[in-house]
Amino acid sequence: MIGSLKVLALIPARGGSKRVPRKNILKVGGKPLIEWTVRAARKSRYIDHLAVSSDDDTILDLARQLGCDTALRRPAALASDEAPGIDPVLHALEALPGYDVVVLLQPTSPLRRPADIDACLEKCSAPGASACVSVTPSREKPEWLVRIDERGRMVPLISGNPAQARERAGQLYLFNGAVYATRVSWLFENREFITPQTRAHVMPEEFSLDIDTPFDLALADFMLQRDAGS
Repeated sequence: MIGSLKVLALIPARGGSKRVPRKNILKVGGKPLIEWTVRAARKSRYIDHLAVSSDDDTILDLARQLGCDTALRRPAALASDEAPGIDPVLHALEALPGYDVVVLLQPTSPLRRPADIDACLEKCSAPGASACVSVTPSREKPEWLVRIDERGRMVPLISGNPAQARERAGQLYLFNGAVYATRVSWLFENREFITPQTRAHVMPEEFSLDIDTPFDLALADFMLQRDAGS
């Protein structure tokens, strides 16, 4: 719990993946990818119940072996590429009622730390707050970004003096997909984590890898193996 608020952690892990087939159970750093997220959640100071939501029997069996409190079968309709990402979260909250706060932990962020989970939970449960999402500083400079027009020519995304454009933009951040925390009542009302009221928790780039390609998977494996040997 955090204060008087009961916390549910949800790991969404469907069986299908087009770019990296079966990625949620592939070995990374010597362990199935999903295990890194389970381990981080288990070290949180605030999580009361840890659930994995999946349409895949192998993933559900692995979740039980790893000691998750609930291995929740997700309906096939909520496991397709077209299904809105919020729907499996709402399904889990309806199946597991009684929690005040939910934190979504995608298994594709194996480098996220327990401290990042707890920081998001603290920010979303603070007075006047309802949601917090993790981000990381962007390395991209706005004046370097271009579009390519129908003739193949580059068109600057931001016009004018580059120094002025950089000054206007300030420090930019990217969603890194690692932690999404919100009050349950607020989520049912808004049906999304990110609104103008959502607060941010900034994570360093080295902990913000979000696995989407075979290269990402290889990079995560290298980093986890390196850290294990250090």
